[in-house]
Amino acid sequence: MTDRPIDPDVDLHIPAQRTELHWPVLAAIAAGGALGALARYGLQSALPAGPADFPWATFLVNVSGCLLIGVLMVMITEVRQAHRLVRPFLGVGVLGGYTTFSTYAVDVQRAVAAGAPLTGLVYLAATMAAALVAVAAGMWLTRRIAGIPAGVR
Repeated sequence: MTDRPIDPDVDLHIPAQRTELHWPVLAAIAAGGALGALARYGLQSALPAGPADFPWATFLVNVSGCLLIGVLMVMITEVRQAHRLVRPFLGVGVLGGYTTFSTYAVDVQRAVAAGAPLTGLVYLAATMAAALVAVAAGMWLTRRIAGIPAGVR
């Protein structure tokens, strides 16, 4: 078993929580998702890319979203207790609507189909590597700023 936090909103050992609809949680996710999707749309409109071009907007969205997910998770699990709707609103909603790994997969396919397989391959690898580094960096930076000593979680 792990000592890491798990979903604090649902305890699957309680039968009522397995079947209960959590309307406030769903509303928070929906509202956050709309805001996140609008932010992504704005960035992708500002940085359009052709089928054979490196899709910088999607790359920046996914990497910055991963950085923010790292920050958010440390803030709400290690720094301070958050309201129960903060994680669904910000994590699942805003950042889930903002990041777009489905568009990432389509962008890779488009690059290959447009005759730019090297661009697709570089984008494929760079996004995964940068996203993982961004999550770790967000967590590390947040812990340092919050004064959480290394190894204490």
